[in-house]
Amino acid sequence: MLNVFVLANGRLVQEEIEDAAALARTQPVWVDLETPSPIEKGWIAARFGVTIPENIVDDDLEESARFYEEDNGELHIRSDFLIDDDVAPRNVRVAFILKDGVLFSVHGEDLPVFRLLRLRARRIPALIGDAKDVLLKLYDADAEYSADALEGIYDNLEQVSARVLKQDIDDQAAGAALGAIAKEEDLNGRIRRNVMDTRRAVSFMMRSRMLNAEQFEEARQILRDIDSLDSHTAFLFDKINFLMDATVGFININQNKIIKIFSVASVALLPPTLIASIYGMNFQHMPELGQTWGYPFALGLMVASVAAPIIWFRRKGWLR
Repeated sequence: MLNVFVLANGRLVQEEIEDAAALARTQPVWVDLETPSPIEKGWIAARFGVTIPENIVDDDLEESARFYEEDNGELHIRSDFLIDDDVAPRNVRVAFILKDGVLFSVHGEDLPVFRLLRLRARRIPALIGDAKDVLLKLYDADAEYSADALEGIYDNLEQVSARVLKQDIDDQAAGAALGAIAKEEDLNGRIRRNVMDTRRAVSFMMRSRMLNAEQFEEARQILRDIDSLDSHTAFLFDKINFLMDATVGFININQNKIIKIFSVASVALLPPTLIASIYGMNFQHMPELGQTWGYPFALGLMVASVAAPIIWFRRKGWLR
């Protein structure tokens, strides 16, 4: 899919592109390619002289491969953007190419941050001045999107905390709580990775001296916002670890209760087992064996030997 945006009266307007001729008539500031076809890549190469390789969004983590400038002036940046959905939160790699005042972005799926910027740019006049503004506003929206996701994590952890800490919890509820905590931990880690990557990209833009004074200050503000997000992710990691430890502790307590019941039962059954084994030895001189009351006497003795330790454990409070 090929989305072409031009500046009109200070607003970002999307142009309908159906063929190479329509693309040649535009003067875009941003060309967004979502899973571009070979034909669309050919249009871009013919119109702007920009070649988009097949592996442009590969997961190459070396900074020299993710942030660099070509001899012809092309600026290349590869960044991760967050998608926070209920099914599978994930980080999506986006490749940016900045050449001759046009920003090209290549990615494999639609991103909430991109939709947010397009909406704002249509509604707010003078939000975008050039292609570098588009890139900065994308990173700014990405930091804001990450902040919203962190607030969602905090709200979800509060619900888990209410279930774990404010009422008795059985093993099934504890297992569900552990699953919810693990999900939030995974999302928090993805946000941490996302803001770290955004910091690297913005820092590269500042070092490359491609920004004017106003854009440079905006980049510094983005970095300050990211610093605040870092401290919040660290706080959430601590909260997640606490809830994880508390939930596992409650599971262990429930298991210890079960083990305690088996231990008490084992101790209570030892005396009657001893009595039964004594009367099962069949020695010749065992007077109880020849009496009519011998059998009920042995049974009563067994019952008394079971009741005595149970009463003792209950008084000690070990059966609670």
